[in-house]
Amino acid sequence: MDMLSSDTIVAISTPHGMGGIAVIRISGPDALPLSLRHLSVDSLTERKATYCRFDDIDDIVAIFYTKGYTGEPTVELSCHGSLYVQQAMLQALVDDGARLAEPGEFTRRAFLNGRLNLSQAEAVADLIDSVTPVQHHLAVSQLRGGYARTLKDLRQQLLDLTSLLELELDFSQEDVEFADRTQLRKILSSLHFQLSTLLSSFRMGNALKRGIPVAIVGRPNAGKSSLLNALLGDDRAIVSDIPGTTRDTIEETLTLDGITFRFIDTAGLRHSDDTVEALGINRTRKAIADAYLVLYVHDSTTPWQEPDLDLTDKHVIVVQNKSDLSQHALANPQLSIINISAKTGTGLPELRAAMLAAVRGEMPDESNVLLSNVRHYEAMQRVQQALDNVRCGLEDGTPADLVAVDLRDALYHLGTITGEVTSDEVLGNIFGRFCVGK
Repeated sequence: MDMLSSDTIVAISTPHGMGGIAVIRISGPDALPLSLRHLSVDSLTERKATYCRFDDIDDIVAIFYTKGYTGEPTVELSCHGSLYVQQAMLQALVDDGARLAEPGEFTRRAFLNGRLNLSQAEAVADLIDSVTPVQHHLAVSQLRGGYARTLKDLRQQLLDLTSLLELELDFSQEDVEFADRTQLRKILSSLHFQLSTLLSSFRMGNALKRGIPVAIVGRPNAGKSSLLNALLGDDRAIVSDIPGTTRDTIEETLTLDGITFRFIDTAGLRHSDDTVEALGINRTRKAIADAYLVLYVHDSTTPWQEPDLDLTDKHVIVVQNKSDLSQHALANPQLSIINISAKTGTGLPELRAAMLAAVRGEMPDESNVLLSNVRHYEAMQRVQQALDNVRCGLEDGTPADLVAVDLRDALYHLGTITGEVTSDEVLGNIFGRFCVGK
């Protein structure tokens, strides 16, 4: 994405289509004079809505900001939501010298002008994409909450460590050691704990952001597809008495009490010589590996069989289906068991409650920070690896100049999260996924 600070950019900032109103945003050094050339007024008072006419196209409301969202002079024009009106106004501004904004260009300018750090800019996209209260909370926390403060604190601690070692390097000829190694190890231990806490929160944070992945698994004809349909209240999956009907994963979402669950209905687990069914079973095992929660569906009219699955570190709920056809209830104190009938709906409220409890049991309280961004997670891993190298260096008596290299490496990777360290390629990838107008 090529961006010139001398450009004045323009875009429709409201969703495409007709509506009651639409907003056209203009940002750049010529935003005000450019707008005034088309308005029926001679001036705009900052942050005051002014009713006026835009050429002969529409009666509008204009607001001027000396330093708007982008940190530059910005004018926002609210017009009627007619597609013709929007396009006619936009074309008039482009014909008069404005440039159409590229995806994410307004937010990118806000970052480059110091209005937002990079993690906050990314949170803007997450905030726009949020559809549940939990996703909204995660985005707002990253935009203006504890996440930014946590990153700032980590960076300051790393700077303090680096400064102490760099000072030693300045006096290397005198063989002076300013930094107390015991104190350095203590600070490193604290940093390691903070980073480990953040990294361990990613599994939950990313699941809440994208939707909790729930794998519905079990033997053929246990009622997996019937369960999915019952939970969704829709005939989404094909249901048949023929074993092996489901040969591929089927994914659907459902929001319960503000938390989105991504259900993956899978092929029945059994040995099969059918090539297509065998591929489906392999995808089942992958879905289980990626899942946060596993619903293991058991046909209560058949004997219980221990699942031949690796369910380590998974929340597993045994869903004993067809309870309306069987008097035999599976009892095992080591398992979370819910008796249901996908056909009649019996037990579904209890299953939904158990799913919510499994997720909420690991959700931190409001004071804790959740890591939910994949890019940030990978950068944090590199920070931790660099600090592990620092710790090993201190224990092995590595010279301070080499230890300082690892510390600067940790600072570099942390800076890629906040934007102290950037490249055009990284910025292009981040802002390229934004909508035009934001």
